[in-house]
Amino acid sequence: MDDQVHMEHALRLAASVEGLTAPNPWVGCVVVADGAVFEGRTHPPGGPHAEADALAQAGDQARGATAYVTLEPCSHHGRTPPCAEALIAAGVRRVVVAIDDPDPRVSGRGVDALRDAGVEVVVGIGRDAAERLLAPYLKHRSTGRPAVTLKLAATLDGRTAAPDATSRWITGAEARADVHRLRARCDAILVGAGTVRADDPELTVRGIDAPASEGPLAEVSLDPRRFVLGSIPDGARVLPAEALSGELDDVLDELGRRGVLHLMVEGGPSVAGAFHRAGLVDRYVVYLAPALFGGDDARPLMSGPGAPTIADLWRGSLVAVTRLGDDVRLDIEPEPTSRPADSSRQPMEANT
Repeated sequence: MDDQVHMEHALRLAASVEGLTAPNPWVGCVVVADGAVFEGRTHPPGGPHAEADALAQAGDQARGATAYVTLEPCSHHGRTPPCAEALIAAGVRRVVVAIDDPDPRVSGRGVDALRDAGVEVVVGIGRDAAERLLAPYLKHRSTGRPAVTLKLAATLDGRTAAPDATSRWITGAEARADVHRLRARCDAILVGAGTVRADDPELTVRGIDAPASEGPLAEVSLDPRRFVLGSIPDGARVLPAEALSGELDDVLDELGRRGVLHLMVEGGPSVAGAFHRAGLVDRYVVYLAPALFGGDDARPLMSGPGAPTIADLWRGSLVAVTRLGDDVRLDIEPEPTSRPADSSRQPMEANT
């Protein structure tokens, strides 16, 4: 039996529902019984977890089967019964788990419950891939805050808008489509009130289909929850949205309490600069177009004070480069030793 192949299958199932399951993690499960393969994935809150979904497909064939799960099966009663109990009741003989669940309600208890019932448990197959896929969930459960992805788009000379504030469309169609895919993977999106007033964005997901499924997943909306730093003008296209204010640390704490696992920040140079200087960005996604404003009067990627000396220059690690038509997407993560010029708590004013 190729454990790695089946776990990769489970990871693909989990990835197909990323952004649709918060505050629950996006999990995939594959039940293998006498050569037959049954698939499961986490449904929106209130729907079945991945294990229950796969077991329902397998029925009586689950007895004596092996289940591959991308995250430790839950062991507590929430909106749905514990998945560890469901696996035991179904008669599954062996469970292969990619990573332990850091949620204190689960952490180790799911694996222990399975082993206590005589189920063979293997932990760690596909660990690295599962940790990358579930990074926002893991951060939320360990810190109480969502992971933050800062999305930026600019010309080669690092400019986002002309001096007269016009900025539509710097990047091409393929890059813009990729932004919609990125939005669909996030639970929430945040911009400043200044961006809402200047651009009146919808911040919806367009051109992306929900995962093929019956039941709740067939009806789910891919649009993330929308938040605005500052007051929201009446009639703004971003509505329905929620207004937030205060220091960014407190904003992230509040979003974490509201069950946001992965936050995408899209809003303007003031908001981008504030998140960057506060050291609150987990990943920078930068779209670069082969275009130049050719001067110093166009609007920059970030506004506010920058590094005062080369010794304070922020440096990140380039983790992915993707060509999208004529544009390039750069995925960058902070290096552990790199700190912004000003990492103090950043208050956000209503006019950001």
